[in-house]
Amino acid sequence: MDALLKVSRIIDAVNDRFGVVAIWLVLISCLISTGNAISRHFLSASSNAWLEVQWYMFAAIVLLGGPFTLKVNEHVRVDLFYSAASERTRIWIDIVGGVLFLMPICVILVYFTWPFFLDAWRINERSSNAGGLISWPVKLLLPVGFALMALQGLSEIIKRIAALAASYRLEYRYEKPVQ
Repeated sequence: MDALLKVSRIIDAVNDRFGVVAIWLVLISCLISTGNAISRHFLSASSNAWLEVQWYMFAAIVLLGGPFTLKVNEHVRVDLFYSAASERTRIWIDIVGGVLFLMPICVILVYFTWPFFLDAWRINERSSNAGGLISWPVKLLLPVGFALMALQGLSEIIKRIAALAASYRLEYRYEKPVQ
């Protein structure tokens, strides 16, 4: 179990770094959006590239930030059952949900989005908008993001199994949303 927990810590560290990237992209996308609005309204100058950069950043925020959100236990779940459950039941819900739902869908999405990216990269696909950007970088975010989510799901499953065996203490508790 110690070897698996070491793998889990490595995965957590990788997704921590991508989470920081996603956090910074929020700020950068806000600044670009503000700059684009100012240039459009006051200078009558705009470019589709600025809009597309924002879309690319939003994709990166979601796809790179999602695994970090899972790691820090801030993802969306069906609170109706989860909040009323015991700690052990919550752990089992997380394990079953990870194994039956999260992992299979991530594998399927990586499988289908990798060729989607490769086709765009091979032909150096560009946006059809005037002044648009190349599109393969944002398409690369799809398989990378889903692979990172699968890895984080594996990390969470490892930690939950270790917690059931009493060889690991979960570092956070589920916080019921303020209503």
